[in-house]
Order: sequence, then C-alpha cells, then structure tokens
Amino acid sequence: MKLRFPVLALALALTTIGIHAQGGLYLNPIFTHISTAKPDTGNFAFLGDGNTSKMFGGVVFGGYYDVFHQPKFDVSLDMRDSIVHGGNASLNSFLFGIRFAAKPVRSSFKPYAQLSAGDGSSKSPLSPIHASKVIFNIAAGIDRPINRHVDWRIVEVGYGSVTTIGSYLYSAPGVPTPSTTLINFSTGLVFRIP
Repeated sequence: MKLRFPVLALALALTTIGIHAQGGLYLNPIFTHISTAKPDTGNFAFLGDGNTSKMFGGVVFGGYYDVFHQPKFDVSLDMRDSIVHGGNASLNSFLFGIRFAAKPVRSSFKPYAQLSAGDGSSKSPLSPIHASKVIFNIAAGIDRPINRHVDWRIVEVGYGSVTTIGSYLYSAPGVPTPSTTLINFSTGLVFRIP
C-alpha cells in the first residue's frame, strides 16, 4: 500500500521517455454511485447503518502510455488512482489496465474503452480501519482535442465491483461477503505528451 504513490509517480515519469512515445496525464473530478444488495449495520457499515446506496465524489488522477499504434486505433497502458468520499466514508481505488482508443478518420472525437483491476481500500464512516480488496472496473469515454497538447474528456462512464469494509469481516464465520457495485462518471482535461 505504501508503494502506491511512488509506483504511480515512476510510471507517469516514464511516459516522457522515448522520442515517439505518446501518452497523457489527467486529474479530473469523479462522481461514483456505490450500492450493495444487502444493507449493513454497525460501526463497519461502509454506506452507513442500514443504507444500500450512496453518491460519492472526489478526484481521479493518472496517466496512459501508448504501447501499440495502428492507423485506426491505439493500445495503451493506463494507471490511475481514484479517491472518493461520501458520508464520512472513503474509497481509494488504485487501478492498472489496458486501454483501446479509436482514431476515426472523419471525426475529431476519440472514443476509448478500458479494462482495469487493482486495489480498492475502503473505510467506513465510524471506524478508522481500512479494508483492501481486489477491484475491477470497465470504462468507456470520449475525448475531443482542444489543441495539440490538451484533450477535453467529454465524459467517462465506468462500472466496477469491489468488496468494501463491512461487519462481515468481524462477525462469525459463514456470514456472506457482500459485493459492492460502482458506477462512475468523470469529465475534465487530458494533457497529452507527444
């Protein structure tokens, strides 16, 4: 966990290496609707006592690095960290994934999709304890160039799943582990590195 930020900084620094390398850096607002099928109670209830859904807000920052170019599409590696808060609870999602970006000939819009996995660290509103579990996310979005080095990320929509902290961690064996669903919305700017 403590290596998360140095690894991210190193990966982002590597995007500047190479004459023909290309990538982008971004720092954008993100809104996440978090829900679970079964309400939780007690000090470890991530969404609060008896709640099944809540809206969280925060920031997502990261970068991508193009590793494969074709005339109609690019394949990139993407690394990002998303930090969201809601009702004094928090979720920090560190994700690494693969990104496919189309390059339409007759349009300045650049659609993309990506599949990511990583570490989701959650904290409930009433406890300082964090729980880290595997997180999965699939996202799609549209970027539009503003100038040579800046794209406007019109929208990115994502769907993910993670097991957040809950009373199941501290109760008797046999209590089912709930899965939490994440629906993300983001917009902002992408700074391209030629």
